[in-house]
Amino acid sequence: MADVSERVANDLGLTQAERDELLPSGRQRLLHNRIHWAKFHMSKAGLIASPARGRFVATEKGRALLTTSPERIDVAVLM
Repeated sequence: MADVSERVANDLGLTQAERDELLPSGRQRLLHNRIHWAKFHMSKAGLIASPARGRFVATEKGRALLTTSPERIDVAVLM
């Protein structure tokens, strides 16, 4: 998860403060939480698969969606 979080944070240009922001419970970083939920929803939609622990790959369906260059991928797109 740390590798994914680092890459997402870099790609989004997040500041260190944004990377370190915690959920109100103070027990988890907001970034890690959002990435977890994104993985969950993309997996349920069949867009990604996990061939091994800590590895995620786009499925054929996921690659097909990316070829359409969606402006954003949200829960509405995934349903």
